[in-house]
Amino acid sequence: MSGTLINLIIQIIAGVVGGHAAGATVKNYTLGATGNTIAGAIGGAIGGQLLQVLVPTLASAASNVDIGALVGQVVGGGVGGAILTVLAGFMKWMIAPPTST
Repeated sequence: MSGTLINLIIQIIAGVVGGHAAGATVKNYTLGATGNTIAGAIGGAIGGQLLQVLVPTLASAASNVDIGALVGQVVGGGVGGAILTVLAGFMKWMIAPPTST
């Protein structure tokens, strides 16, 4: 496997975890289990790749066993997944606010 693919897998997994954590924390903006998973995976990939472009040292996580680069991939993916999940949940909430019963 190439280093880029391994980095992307790490970012997607971290994004899913970040998306679920954000959905559990901010209950008003949760998308449900499937929605949090999808938004987290997409956000993790985007956030991780964006961080990798901004900090090129993180690209070496797969080729060399560098704990700093690996942690950077996990943090970038997790934060990206959490942010996209909350943003998507907020957009859903703005379009169709929950009804009070």
